[in-house]
Amino acid sequence: MSRMSEAVPPQAWFGVSAVFHYLGPAFAVLLFPVVGVLGVAWFRIASAALVFAPITKPWRTFKESSPRERLLLLALGGCLAVMNSSFYLALDRLPISLVAAIEFVGTIGIALWGLRTGRNYLAFAFAIIGVALLIDVPSLLAADGPALTSDLLGLFWAVLNGSLFVLYIILGHKISEGGASGGVERLGAAMTAAFIFVMPIGFLQALDAFGAPLLVLAGIAVGICSSVIPYVCDQLAMARLPRASFAFLLALLPATATIIGVIVLRQIPSAVDVLGVVLVMIGVAVHKPAPLPVPAANGD
Repeated sequence: MSRMSEAVPPQAWFGVSAVFHYLGPAFAVLLFPVVGVLGVAWFRIASAALVFAPITKPWRTFKESSPRERLLLLALGGCLAVMNSSFYLALDRLPISLVAAIEFVGTIGIALWGLRTGRNYLAFAFAIIGVALLIDVPSLLAADGPALTSDLLGLFWAVLNGSLFVLYIILGHKISEGGASGGVERLGAAMTAAFIFVMPIGFLQALDAFGAPLLVLAGIAVGICSSVIPYVCDQLAMARLPRASFAFLLALLPATATIIGVIVLRQIPSAVDVLGVVLVMIGVAVHKPAPLPVPAANGD
Protein backbone atom coordinates (compact mmCIF):
# COMPACT_ATOMS: atom_id res chain seq x y z
CA MET A 1 0.00 0.00 0.00
CA SER A 2 2.84 2.42 0.81
CA ARG A 3 4.60 1.74 -2.52
CA MET A 4 1.34 2.26 -4.44
CA SER A 5 0.64 5.45 -2.51
CA GLU A 6 4.04 6.94 -3.31
CA ALA A 7 3.87 6.00 -7.00
CA VAL A 8 0.78 8.18 -7.55
CA PRO A 9 0.65 11.94 -6.82
CA PRO A 10 -1.47 12.70 -3.73
CA GLN A 11 -3.58 15.12 -5.79
CA ALA A 12 -4.61 12.19 -8.01
CA TRP A 13 -5.74 10.21 -4.95
CA PHE A 14 -7.82 13.22 -3.91
CA GLY A 15 -9.32 13.46 -7.40
CA VAL A 16 -10.51 9.84 -7.27
CA SER A 17 -11.91 10.45 -3.79
CA ALA A 18 -13.72 13.61 -4.96
CA VAL A 19 -15.59 11.67 -7.67
CA PHE A 20 -16.56 8.68 -5.55
CA HIS A 21 -17.49 10.78 -2.50
CA TYR A 22 -20.72 11.68 -4.31
CA LEU A 23 -20.99 9.07 -7.07
CA GLY A 24 -21.70 6.33 -4.51
CA PRO A 25 -24.32 8.40 -2.63
CA ALA A 26 -25.98 9.35 -5.93
CA PHE A 27 -26.38 5.64 -6.72
CA ALA A 28 -27.67 5.17 -3.16
CA VAL A 29 -30.49 7.66 -3.78
CA LEU A 30 -31.72 5.41 -6.60
CA LEU A 31 -32.01 2.53 -4.09
CA PHE A 32 -33.95 4.49 -1.45
CA PRO A 33 -37.44 3.61 -2.80
CA VAL A 34 -36.79 -0.16 -2.76
CA VAL A 35 -34.38 -0.68 0.17
CA GLY A 36 -35.11 2.29 2.44
CA VAL A 37 -32.80 5.12 3.44
CA LEU A 38 -31.39 3.52 6.59
CA GLY A 39 -31.24 0.13 4.88
CA VAL A 40 -28.96 1.59 2.21
CA ALA A 41 -26.84 3.22 4.94
CA TRP A 42 -26.52 -0.21 6.58
CA PHE A 43 -25.44 -1.81 3.30
CA ARG A 44 -22.90 0.96 2.76
CA ILE A 45 -21.13 0.44 6.08
CA ALA A 46 -21.57 -3.34 6.27
CA SER A 47 -20.11 -3.93 2.80
CA ALA A 48 -17.23 -1.53 3.47
CA ALA A 49 -16.43 -3.31 6.74
CA LEU A 50 -16.58 -6.66 4.91
CA VAL A 51 -14.13 -5.46 2.25
CA PHE A 52 -11.72 -3.90 4.75
CA ALA A 53 -11.67 -6.82 7.22
CA PRO A 54 -9.45 -9.36 5.35
CA ILE A 55 -7.13 -6.60 4.08
CA THR A 56 -6.63 -4.53 7.23
CA LYS A 57 -7.25 -7.18 9.94
CA PRO A 58 -9.08 -4.84 12.34
CA TRP A 59 -8.94 -7.33 15.23
CA ARG A 60 -5.14 -7.10 15.13
CA THR A 61 -5.24 -3.30 14.94
CA PHE A 62 -7.47 -3.09 18.02
CA LYS A 63 -5.29 -5.58 19.90
CA GLU A 64 -2.05 -3.71 19.17
CA SER A 65 -3.46 -0.22 19.79
CA SER A 66 -3.07 1.76 22.97
CA PRO A 67 -6.20 2.65 24.99
CA ARG A 68 -6.09 6.18 23.54
CA GLU A 69 -5.85 4.83 19.97
CA ARG A 70 -8.75 2.43 20.58
CA LEU A 71 -10.85 5.35 21.80
CA LEU A 72 -9.93 7.28 18.64
CA LEU A 73 -10.95 4.33 16.43
CA LEU A 74 -14.27 3.94 18.25
CA ALA A 75 -14.91 7.68 17.96
CA LEU A 76 -14.24 7.59 14.21
CA GLY A 77 -16.44 4.51 13.86
CA GLY A 78 -19.34 6.17 15.65
CA CYS A 79 -18.81 9.32 13.58
CA LEU A 80 -18.93 7.34 10.31
CA ALA A 81 -22.08 5.45 11.32
CA VAL A 82 -24.11 8.53 12.28
CA MET A 83 -22.62 10.73 9.53
CA ASN A 84 -23.49 8.30 6.73
CA SER A 85 -27.01 7.75 8.07
CA SER A 86 -27.72 11.48 8.42
CA PHE A 87 -26.19 12.13 4.98
CA TYR A 88 -28.62 9.69 3.36
CA LEU A 89 -31.57 11.04 5.36
CA ALA A 90 -30.68 14.52 4.04
CA LEU A 91 -30.29 13.28 0.45
CA ASP A 92 -33.77 11.78 0.65
CA ARG A 93 -35.19 15.30 0.99
CA LEU A 94 -32.68 17.76 -0.50
CA PRO A 95 -30.56 18.07 -3.68
CA ILE A 96 -27.08 16.58 -3.39
CA SER A 97 -25.47 19.94 -4.24
CA LEU A 98 -27.11 21.61 -1.22
CA VAL A 99 -26.19 18.78 1.16
CA ALA A 100 -22.58 18.91 -0.08
CA ALA A 101 -22.42 22.70 0.31
CA ILE A 102 -23.68 22.57 3.91
CA GLU A 103 -20.88 20.09 4.73
CA PHE A 104 -18.30 22.79 4.09
CA VAL A 105 -19.84 25.58 6.18
CA GLY A 106 -18.75 23.62 9.24
CA THR A 107 -15.26 23.12 7.84
CA ILE A 108 -14.83 26.86 7.33
CA GLY A 109 -16.46 27.63 10.68
CA ILE A 110 -13.92 25.46 12.50
CA ALA A 111 -11.11 27.25 10.65
CA LEU A 112 -12.57 30.61 11.70
CA TRP A 113 -12.83 29.46 15.31
CA GLY A 114 -9.18 28.42 15.38
CA LEU A 115 -7.78 31.25 13.26
CA ARG A 116 -9.76 34.50 13.37
CA THR A 117 -8.38 36.33 10.35
CA GLY A 118 -10.00 38.59 7.78
CA ARG A 119 -9.41 35.86 5.21
CA ASN A 120 -11.44 33.32 7.20
CA TYR A 121 -14.22 35.81 7.94
CA LEU A 122 -14.46 36.46 4.18
CA ALA A 123 -14.47 32.72 3.44
CA PHE A 124 -17.26 32.12 5.97
CA ALA A 125 -19.33 34.96 4.48
CA PHE A 126 -18.96 33.50 0.96
CA ALA A 127 -20.03 30.07 2.18
CA ILE A 128 -23.05 31.33 4.15
CA ILE A 129 -24.32 33.42 1.22
CA GLY A 130 -23.79 30.49 -1.16
CA VAL A 131 -25.74 28.08 1.06
CA ALA A 132 -28.53 30.66 1.52
CA LEU A 133 -28.88 30.87 -2.27
CA LEU A 134 -28.99 27.09 -2.54
CA ILE A 135 -31.61 26.79 0.21
CA ASP A 136 -33.78 29.41 -1.54
CA VAL A 137 -34.97 30.97 1.72
CA PRO A 138 -37.99 32.86 0.22
CA SER A 139 -39.40 29.63 -1.24
CA LEU A 140 -38.76 27.81 2.02
CA LEU A 141 -40.66 30.48 4.00
CA ALA A 142 -43.52 30.35 1.49
CA ALA A 143 -43.87 26.56 1.83
CA ASP A 144 -46.36 25.05 4.23
CA GLY A 145 -47.57 21.70 5.51
CA PRO A 146 -45.70 18.51 4.57
CA ALA A 147 -43.34 20.30 2.14
CA LEU A 148 -42.08 22.68 4.83
CA THR A 149 -41.70 19.85 7.36
CA SER A 150 -39.75 17.74 4.86
CA ASP A 151 -37.44 20.63 3.93
CA LEU A 152 -36.73 21.57 7.55
CA LEU A 153 -36.10 17.94 8.48
CA GLY A 154 -33.78 17.59 5.49
CA LEU A 155 -31.88 20.70 6.59
CA PHE A 156 -31.55 19.29 10.10
CA TRP A 157 -30.00 16.06 8.78
CA ALA A 158 -27.77 18.05 6.43
CA VAL A 159 -26.47 20.25 9.26
CA LEU A 160 -25.85 17.17 11.44
CA ASN A 161 -24.00 15.51 8.56
CA GLY A 162 -21.94 18.67 8.00
CA SER A 163 -20.98 18.82 11.69
CA LEU A 164 -19.88 15.19 11.65
CA PHE A 165 -18.00 15.73 8.39
CA VAL A 166 -15.79 18.22 10.24
CA LEU A 167 -15.18 15.59 12.92
CA TYR A 168 -14.38 13.01 10.23
CA ILE A 169 -11.74 15.33 8.72
CA ILE A 170 -10.15 15.91 12.15
CA LEU A 171 -10.16 12.25 13.16
CA GLY A 172 -9.11 11.16 9.65
CA HIS A 173 -6.01 13.33 9.86
CA LYS A 174 -5.20 11.89 13.29
CA ILE A 175 -5.35 8.26 12.15
CA SER A 176 -3.29 9.07 9.03
CA GLU A 177 -0.35 10.34 11.10
CA GLY A 178 1.33 6.93 11.03
CA GLY A 179 1.64 6.98 7.23
CA ALA A 180 -0.62 5.81 4.39
CA SER A 181 -0.63 2.08 5.13
CA GLY A 182 -1.07 2.55 8.88
CA GLY A 183 -3.89 5.03 8.25
CA VAL A 184 -5.73 2.56 6.02
CA GLU A 185 -5.36 -0.20 8.63
CA ARG A 186 -6.80 2.07 11.31
CA LEU A 187 -9.57 3.10 8.91
CA GLY A 188 -10.49 -0.58 8.52
CA ALA A 189 -10.72 -0.93 12.30
CA ALA A 190 -12.87 2.22 12.51
CA MET A 191 -15.16 0.85 9.80
CA THR A 192 -15.64 -2.33 11.84
CA ALA A 193 -16.63 -0.17 14.80
CA ALA A 194 -19.00 1.78 12.51
CA PHE A 195 -20.65 -1.49 11.48
CA ILE A 196 -21.31 -2.34 15.14
CA PHE A 197 -22.81 1.12 15.72
CA VAL A 198 -25.01 1.03 12.60
CA MET A 199 -26.31 -2.52 13.13
CA PRO A 200 -29.37 -1.47 15.20
CA ILE A 201 -30.05 1.55 12.98
CA GLY A 202 -30.67 0.06 9.54
CA PHE A 203 -30.58 -3.73 9.75
CA LEU A 204 -34.36 -4.25 9.73
CA GLN A 205 -34.77 -2.20 6.53
CA ALA A 206 -31.79 -3.93 4.92
CA LEU A 207 -33.19 -7.34 5.87
CA ASP A 208 -36.10 -6.90 3.46
CA ALA A 209 -33.64 -6.71 0.54
CA PHE A 210 -31.96 -10.05 1.21
CA GLY A 211 -34.62 -11.87 -0.80
CA ALA A 212 -33.47 -10.07 -3.97
CA PRO A 213 -29.82 -10.87 -4.86
CA LEU A 214 -29.57 -7.93 -7.28
CA LEU A 215 -30.53 -5.49 -4.52
CA VAL A 216 -27.90 -7.00 -2.23
CA LEU A 217 -25.25 -6.63 -4.96
CA ALA A 218 -26.37 -3.04 -5.58
CA GLY A 219 -26.09 -2.29 -1.85
CA ILE A 220 -22.57 -3.75 -1.76
CA ALA A 221 -21.61 -1.68 -4.82
CA VAL A 222 -22.87 1.46 -3.07
CA GLY A 223 -20.71 0.62 -0.05
CA ILE A 224 -17.59 0.13 -2.17
CA CYS A 225 -18.19 3.33 -4.15
CA SER A 226 -19.15 5.40 -1.11
CA SER A 227 -16.91 4.21 1.70
CA VAL A 228 -14.08 1.99 0.46
CA ILE A 229 -12.71 3.90 -2.54
CA PRO A 230 -13.08 7.50 -1.28
CA TYR A 231 -11.99 6.84 2.32
CA VAL A 232 -8.90 4.89 1.27
CA CYS A 233 -8.01 7.61 -1.24
CA ASP A 234 -8.53 10.23 1.48
CA GLN A 235 -6.01 8.43 3.67
CA LEU A 236 -3.50 8.12 0.82
CA ALA A 237 -3.88 11.85 0.12
CA MET A 238 -3.90 13.02 3.77
CA ALA A 239 -0.71 11.10 4.54
CA ARG A 240 1.27 13.15 1.97
CA LEU A 241 -0.56 16.46 1.57
CA PRO A 242 -0.10 19.35 4.01
CA ARG A 243 -3.30 20.10 5.88
CA ALA A 244 -3.66 23.48 4.13
CA SER A 245 -3.31 21.88 0.69
CA PHE A 246 -5.92 19.24 1.51
CA ALA A 247 -8.27 21.96 2.76
CA PHE A 248 -7.79 23.89 -0.50
CA LEU A 249 -8.58 20.83 -2.62
CA LEU A 250 -11.83 20.38 -0.71
CA ALA A 251 -13.11 23.33 -2.75
CA LEU A 252 -13.60 20.91 -5.65
CA LEU A 253 -16.17 18.80 -3.82
CA PRO A 254 -19.27 21.07 -4.10
CA ALA A 255 -18.77 21.24 -7.87
CA THR A 256 -18.24 17.48 -8.05
CA ALA A 257 -21.48 16.90 -6.14
CA THR A 258 -23.40 19.23 -8.45
CA ILE A 259 -22.08 17.60 -11.63
CA ILE A 260 -22.84 14.09 -10.36
CA GLY A 261 -26.31 15.24 -9.30
CA VAL A 262 -26.94 16.40 -12.87
CA ILE A 263 -25.60 13.23 -14.52
CA VAL A 264 -26.95 10.53 -12.20
CA LEU A 265 -30.01 12.08 -10.51
CA ARG A 266 -31.07 14.61 -13.16
CA GLN A 267 -31.02 17.37 -10.54
CA ILE A 268 -30.54 20.32 -12.90
CA PRO A 269 -29.35 23.43 -11.00
CA SER A 270 -30.70 26.88 -11.76
CA ALA A 271 -28.44 29.86 -12.41
CA VAL A 272 -28.90 30.89 -8.77
CA ASP A 273 -27.94 27.38 -7.62
CA VAL A 274 -24.76 27.50 -9.70
CA LEU A 275 -23.90 30.88 -8.19
CA GLY A 276 -24.46 29.44 -4.72
CA VAL A 277 -22.13 26.50 -5.43
CA VAL A 278 -19.46 28.84 -6.81
CA LEU A 279 -19.63 31.03 -3.69
CA VAL A 280 -19.24 27.99 -1.45
CA MET A 281 -16.26 26.83 -3.53
CA ILE A 282 -14.67 30.28 -3.22
CA GLY A 283 -15.19 30.17 0.53
CA VAL A 284 -13.56 26.75 0.81
CA ALA A 285 -10.66 27.81 -1.41
CA VAL A 286 -10.07 31.08 0.47
CA HIS A 287 -10.26 29.74 4.02
CA LYS A 288 -7.09 28.88 5.92
CA PRO A 289 -7.24 25.98 8.40
CA ALA A 290 -6.02 26.60 11.93
CA PRO A 291 -2.52 25.28 12.65
CA LEU A 292 -2.31 21.93 14.38
CA PRO A 293 -1.14 22.06 18.01
CA VAL A 294 2.53 21.30 18.56
CA PRO A 295 2.97 18.10 20.59
CA ALA A 296 4.53 18.61 24.00
CA ALA A 297 8.06 17.34 24.50
CA ASN A 298 8.64 14.14 26.50
CA GLY A 299 8.41 14.81 30.19
CA ASP A 300 6.31 18.00 29.79
